[in-house]
Amino acid sequence: MTAPPGRILITGAAGFVGRHLTASLSTAYPNASLITPSTDIRNATAIAAAVQEASPDVCIHLAAVSSVTAAARDEDQAWQVNLHGTLHLARAILRHAPSCVMLFVSSSDAYGSSFRAGTPVTEETALAPMNVYGASKAAADLALGSMAMQGLRAVRLRTFNHTGPGQSAEFVVAAFARQIARIAAGLQPPVLQVGNLDTWRDFLDVRDVCRAYVACIERSDTMAPGTILNLASGQARRIGDVLSELQVMAGVEIEVRVDRSRARESDLRVACGDATRAREVLGWTPAIPWRVTLQNVLEDWDGRIFGEAGED
Repeated sequence: MTAPPGRILITGAAGFVGRHLTASLSTAYPNASLITPSTDIRNATAIAAAVQEASPDVCIHLAAVSSVTAAARDEDQAWQVNLHGTLHLARAILRHAPSCVMLFVSSSDAYGSSFRAGTPVTEETALAPMNVYGASKAAADLALGSMAMQGLRAVRLRTFNHTGPGQSAEFVVAAFARQIARIAAGLQPPVLQVGNLDTWRDFLDVRDVCRAYVACIERSDTMAPGTILNLASGQARRIGDVLSELQVMAGVEIEVRVDRSRARESDLRVACGDATRAREVLGWTPAIPWRVTLQNVLEDWDGRIFGEAGED
């Protein structure tokens, strides 16, 4: 097993995953220094200075334009952050901390149209992104693969959809939970406008994802530079069924109205991953029951909606 790291650099630590990850790392490595700079990832000079000062043993790169919707709103920024920001960080590590292990959080969106085959994708499946978010993540993923040949100790983690307490309502499970919590509290009429409910996605709990990231650190000495790992449950869930489960948990009657304008023509019907390699390499499998994940998301929004109401 790899020796415990003394210094861990985390980009994007203030985000949804970052907040859960810092808690997981603090538990796993109580004696490690967690370094969470607020440096703009697009600023190559500032990133180089931050890496040089931190001299990390491990760097976990979370900072990103992290959704399809956000990337579509500002395509230039998505490329600057997701591709060029990643390159700035990787080059700085090669120059100033060459022994550092870099965990790059890629995305299942990089597989894109390869999901149309209808079977769970493996790490050998072709990258075929269908949107700017997926393309920018795929480009960074491929670039780090080539930099591994130059000595970068990169591990590329193609993480599938994950949710949990604290997630933005820009993502589907949190969006449903927020509206249901508002309806249950009498803060909005009992009507939900939704897009295509007949799509299937592979979901993880964010806390299981963070456990996988910690496992990567623990096993980093056993993985070759450039290693690729899918993080997935291997089970696709119908979006409409997720909505129904949340509704039953909340105990509210809701009218669901399908707004076809919310559905993208390019929406894939099924996207599911095969995480056999992660199970073999990391000894990792998802552990948190789906019902617990949904209940935790609902409970989280029960508290957050009143904070929102107080800001109105």
